[in-house]
Amino acid sequence: MKIFFVGCVESSYYLLSSLIEANKNIVGVITKEQSAFNSDFVDLAPLCEKSNIPYKYVKNVNEEESIEFIKMLSPDICYCFGWSQLLKEELIDLFPKGVVGFHPAALPNNRGRHPLIWALALGLKETASSFFMINVGADEGDIISQEKIEILYEDDARTLYDKVLKTAQKQELKFTEELENGTIEPIPQRAGEGNSWRKRGKSDGQIDWRMSSKAIYNLVRSLTHPYIGAHFVHDGSEYSVWKVQELTDKGFENIEPGKIIQINTDGTVDVKVFDGIIRLVDFDKVQLKEGDYLL
Repeated sequence: MKIFFVGCVESSYYLLSSLIEANKNIVGVITKEQSAFNSDFVDLAPLCEKSNIPYKYVKNVNEEESIEFIKMLSPDICYCFGWSQLLKEELIDLFPKGVVGFHPAALPNNRGRHPLIWALALGLKETASSFFMINVGADEGDIISQEKIEILYEDDARTLYDKVLKTAQKQELKFTEELENGTIEPIPQRAGEGNSWRKRGKSDGQIDWRMSSKAIYNLVRSLTHPYIGAHFVHDGSEYSVWKVQELTDKGFENIEPGKIIQINTDGTVDVKVFDGIIRLVDFDKVQLKEGDYLL
């Protein structure tokens, strides 16, 4: 089976690597030379060069240059993993066996943008690694592989990303064999099922000290590496936050949110929030004083 691959993020790199290591027939790759909006961007060209796989840099996978490149290689199927752009019908129709997509969520639930970030920010206890057949909609095609993934309290964007990658690599090799053997059993997604998450903006990552300690903890862990980080504003400047702790300290019920309760000898900072205390553990350097307010 001749596989064409499209992707430009960290998950793309690992999923392409797995196929190469399994000696699958990768006939061509489309990737990006750079990306201004993928914080986990990875250029797949060096991997292609190392493995003697033809590749092309594009900005729009639906453009005529991409279509001509694909036609020249005559692939059977496309694996589109980690590409933030809907494929047009003309492109999908180039592949006799269709186009396989990847979405780290429990389809048909949680379609749409930023699935790992939303799962952590909302405090979900479970997500999934889902592969499906792409159509002109967003994450709406038949599911060909899905594995549930537990989200622990200690998980953050990095650990959950790694869990999903490890699971997805195993799934990929299994369903590739099934596609080659004609034994795949797709599960249709019914119209109207599930929900779709919206695109997140910069304001979604700003800490409001009136939030609960759990909400702030979830926000920070959802946006830590490999993503852009949560942030707070102090004296007109933004400061990124990569790790916090929820404290169980009592006795601060009368203190307003945002007040700096204590600056510790190890550099951590305890801040009163709506229902408790949040300890800033890993954050941008900023001059703070006990008793000041973060607003």
